[in-house]
Amino acid sequence: MRSIKPRHLRRRPFTRYLSTSSPIQPPHVTPITSLLIANRGEIALRINRTAERLGIKTTTLYTDPDATSQHAACSTHSIGLGAANGYLDGERIVRLAKQHGIQALHPGYGFLSENSAFARKCEEEGIVFVGPPAQAMADMGDKARSKEIMTKAGVPCVPGYHGSEQGETELLNYAKEIQFPVLLKSVKGGGGKGMRIVMEESEFLQQLKSARAEARASFGEGGEVMLVEKYIVRPRHVEVQVFADKHGNCVALGERDCSVQRRHQKILEESPAPDLDDVTRLDLWEKARTAALAVGYVGAGTVEFILDKDTGDFYFMEMNTRLQVEHPVSEMVTGTDLVEWQFRVAAGERLPLTQKDIIRRIEERGAAIEARIYAENPEKGFIPDSGKLVHLKTPKTNEDVRIDAGFVEGDTVTEAYDGMIAKLIVRGRDRETAIRKMELALRDYEVVGLSTNIEFLKRLCRSPAFIEGDVETGFIEKWKEELFDPVVIKPEVYVQAALGIFASRPTETVGPHGESLGFGSSSSERKFSFKSLDPLDEKEGEVVDVTITQRGNNLFDAQVIRKGEDAQVFENLVSSPVSSSEKASLVTFFPHTRIETRIIQDPNNDNKITIFQHGDKRELSLVSPTWYEKALGLKEVTASVAAPMPCKILKNEVKEGDRVTRGAPLVVIESMKMETVIRSPQDGVIKKLAHKEGDKCKAGTVLVVFEEEDATG
Repeated sequence: MRSIKPRHLRRRPFTRYLSTSSPIQPPHVTPITSLLIANRGEIALRINRTAERLGIKTTTLYTDPDATSQHAACSTHSIGLGAANGYLDGERIVRLAKQHGIQALHPGYGFLSENSAFARKCEEEGIVFVGPPAQAMADMGDKARSKEIMTKAGVPCVPGYHGSEQGETELLNYAKEIQFPVLLKSVKGGGGKGMRIVMEESEFLQQLKSARAEARASFGEGGEVMLVEKYIVRPRHVEVQVFADKHGNCVALGERDCSVQRRHQKILEESPAPDLDDVTRLDLWEKARTAALAVGYVGAGTVEFILDKDTGDFYFMEMNTRLQVEHPVSEMVTGTDLVEWQFRVAAGERLPLTQKDIIRRIEERGAAIEARIYAENPEKGFIPDSGKLVHLKTPKTNEDVRIDAGFVEGDTVTEAYDGMIAKLIVRGRDRETAIRKMELALRDYEVVGLSTNIEFLKRLCRSPAFIEGDVETGFIEKWKEELFDPVVIKPEVYVQAALGIFASRPTETVGPHGESLGFGSSSSERKFSFKSLDPLDEKEGEVVDVTITQRGNNLFDAQVIRKGEDAQVFENLVSSPVSSSEKASLVTFFPHTRIETRIIQDPNNDNKITIFQHGDKRELSLVSPTWYEKALGLKEVTASVAAPMPCKILKNEVKEGDRVTRGAPLVVIESMKMETVIRSPQDGVIKKLAHKEGDKCKAGTVLVVFEEEDATG
C-alpha cells in the first residue's frame, strides 16, 4: 500500500498509463431507439435529456405519489404503476416494456438498478438492460461474495467476517475476534441503509437488531444478512468511476472523494480527491479496473474504497453496479456524458475514449464538486423533512455550474421516497476555485416550504478544514462545534422583514400583526413583534419588537428593541418594495450600505416568514399580540413532543409514568426508509404515549405528553 503524501502536494502530469483492453470477439452494434426509464425524480429526467438528444424515444413510469411529478410529464408516454412501491415491481415493469414494444430499459440508481434477478429477467425477455450483465451484478451485489472475488484478484479488503453464520451469538463472537470498533452492514446494503458503527461489545446486539430492521425495510428479503468488518477509525471514502465495454476495454474516469457524510450517506462529492499523491491515485485506478475485469463487467460502475488516513492504506469496500448519484462530478472533470456512454456500450459500441484521453482531459479540466440538496434539518440531527416547495429559486447555470433536479416550485417532496431535491455541481480550474464557486451558487439557492441542508452546506464550504482538504467520514462530527456555531441575527433582518410586511399589507387588512399604535393614531406608524426560528440563533425564541414609521414616499424610520438591550434606531431609510400576494422583494438603503431582501410568507402558516438577505436564509415568526390570543382562546401547546415529519412509529422507548432526562430516547420513527430516534427535550415524567407501534402519523402530531410541572412551588 502507498502512503498519502503531504496535503499541499501539487498534481503532476501522469508518468504512466493504465492498460485498457484485452482481445475479444467484437459484438454486433444495434443502436437503441426506444427506452423505458424505470426510475423517478432527477435521475429519470437526466436520463431522458440524453435520450432525447440522441433521438431515443422514451417512456417514463410514475406511482400515485408521483402522478404530478416532473419526470411523469417529461415524456409524451408515461405509465402509472399505482402504489408507492410500484418502482420495485420488476415483473410488472418487464411486462410493460414487452407490452409496449420497448427495446431497452434504463434502471437509474436505487430501486431495481442493482437487482440481478431483474437484469436477468430483462435479458431473458430480449430487453436490452442498460447496465452490467446479471452475473456480474450478482457477483458484486453480494458483499460477501464480492470480497472473495476481490481477494482472489489481489485487491485488498478490510478484515472481517462475511460468512453464512448469522446468529446473534455467532456474529458477536466474530466481532470480538475482529476487535471493536466494528462496522455492521447488510450484504445487500447501499446508501448507508442498514449500516451501524458499534464502538463496544455492550451495544452490539441492540445495533444489530436496528441494522437488520432497517436493511430489511430497504432491501427486502435477505437484507438482514450482515457483514461484520473492522471499523477504520479515521477513514476516507474514495471511489473510482470505471467503464467497460463488450470489446474488453475498461477505463477509469478518475476518482471521487465522498468522505463528507451524515448517516453514512454522502452529501458532498468531489474529483479529483484532495490530499492524494499520484502514485496512490493510479494504484486506486488500477485496482478498480482489476475489480471490474475480475467479474466480466460491462457498463458504468463505481468501485468504492476505504482509505485509512492514519496509514495511507486503502481497502476494497464494495462495487456499485450502476450509475452513481454523483456521476456528474466525473462528467465535469472528463467532459463526458456517462449516460450517453451507457447507451452506446449497451448497443455494442466501443468506449469513446481511451485511458490516455481521459488522463489528458482530467489534467486540463480542473476540479469539480457536487452538493446534494436534501429535504432535512441538519440542526436537528439531519432528520428528513417533506412538504410543498412554496418558493424555489435556483442559481444560474452555465458550463461550470450545473443543477440536476427533480422538482420545481409548487411540487411536493413526499415522505414516500428519498428526500433529495437536487444536485448542484460546479467546476473550477482548481479545488479552491471550485469551493468558492460552490458557496456562491449556494448563496443563490432559495427554498421555502420545508427544511433543507443548504445553510449547512454553505458553512461546510467555509470550513478551514474542508478548504484544506482534511476530510474523513467523521468530518461532520469532528468539526461539529464549528459547523453548528451559534449565529446572531442582525437588526437589519428584522427591519427588512417589517418593511416587507408593511408594504404588502394595507393597514385595514393587517389583522393582529402590525396594529396601529393606540386608537386613532396615524396609520404611518406600525409595530411588529418577531421571534427567531433559527435553531442556531443564540436568542432563539426571544421577542424582538420593530417599529416602522413612514416619513414620506419610500422614506422610513425604524426602531429595533431586544430584551435587555438598548433600542437600535435607523433613520431616513430609503426603501423600494416590490410585492406580490406571498412574496416581497425590497431594496433598502441603510446608512453606508444597500441591502436587497426577498421575503416569503408561508401560505400554510401566516405567522412564518422567511428572509433571504446577503446570501443567508433566516426564518422568523410573527408574534400575535397578547390581547388577540386571549380573545380567540389560543394557547400554545407545551409539555409535549411532536412528530417532526410524516412517519411510522417503530417503537416506544418509554412507558407512561417513566421519569426521563433531557436527551433520553422516547420514540423510534421511520420516514423515507430511515430510522430516527426522537429524544426528550426536557427532564420530566411521561404522562401519555399518544401512539402505538405501527401507527402512521402526520408531521406535527403529538407523540408524547409530559406531566406539567407544578408552578405553585
